[in-house]
Amino acid sequence: GNIYWTDHGFNLIEVARLNGSFRYVVISQGLEQPRSIAVHPEKGYLFWTEWGQTPCIGRAHLDGSEKIVLVSLGIAWPNGISIDYEENKLYWCDARTDKIERIDLESGGNREIVLSGSNVDMFSVAVFGAYIYWSDR
Repeated sequence: GNIYWTDHGFNLIEVARLNGSFRYVVISQGLEQPRSIAVHPEKGYLFWTEWGQTPCIGRAHLDGSEKIVLVSLGIAWPNGISIDYEENKLYWCDARTDKIERIDLESGGNREIVLSGSNVDMFSVAVFGAYIYWSDR
């Protein structure tokens, strides 16, 4: 198995084996402030949230190829990101808009607001079965 992580200091997404071997940079171009990542091993996708000058939700293959932006409008401080493997949905929370939203992870379409709060600094989100869990600061 592999583990993926973001390096905020160098604005990279990296991967290594669980024992730390075979470490390499997956994505180094076009990232300013990567925040969170989620991996879909079966589909071979890597998703990330970006806080930089152009906040967005991105997707690439696990090797970093075919990088695309799924969401770039109506997004400010996307924090946590989570995959609903049964429904093929991608969830994220935004600390600026105080929302949890979701999209189809293949097309990026069918965007919906799942939860909208007020004065909630949403930090992370997780989806399991019929439940959504989130944390705030």
